[in-house]
Amino acid sequence: MATRYRFGDNEIPHFVTFAVINWIDVFSREDYRVIVTDSLKYCIQEKGLNLHAWVIMTNHIHLVISCKDGFKQADVLRDLKKFTAKTIIKTIEENSKESRKDWLIWMFKRAGAKNTNNKIYQFWQQDNHPIELTTLQMMEQKINYIHENPVRAGIVNEPQHYKYSSAFDYFEDETGLLAIQRIW
Repeated sequence: MATRYRFGDNEIPHFVTFAVINWIDVFSREDYRVIVTDSLKYCIQEKGLNLHAWVIMTNHIHLVISCKDGFKQADVLRDLKKFTAKTIIKTIEENSKESRKDWLIWMFKRAGAKNTNNKIYQFWQQDNHPIELTTLQMMEQKINYIHENPVRAGIVNEPQHYKYSSAFDYFEDETGLLAIQRIW
């Protein structure tokens, strides 16, 4: 699917958003959030990802990322989405405690059947909506937007109290769940 949004310079931070198909609240479960954080850790260590800010909401993820020289943001994000999709679907299928298992698998199969890019399932929506952040003002706006997401959703009262976000790193000046490269 062609989109007007494309990754620019790989060393310049980009704001990216990607969502579960039909905005399904998959990340209301801890197990699935851990799959994403572990995958981000791997991409940081092995795939040249520079993570500047992040948040995992119940049905979507926001990141501010760049890449080390020799790596491409589009490739890292593609691999991250592919791996997390397969792993989360497998985990759902094997999770005897997942009360929504049949419905979730049915939704992912239904979406996969509608998209010729898939073999069986589709977990993530197709687009990443990358926006190149060329000024400090743009970076501050997007990072603040990311950190305020759980507050706007009514999950927490203060951004730094949300576990699955880089707000702790920025507000408390300490290391949170993932190693980030702070913008300021």
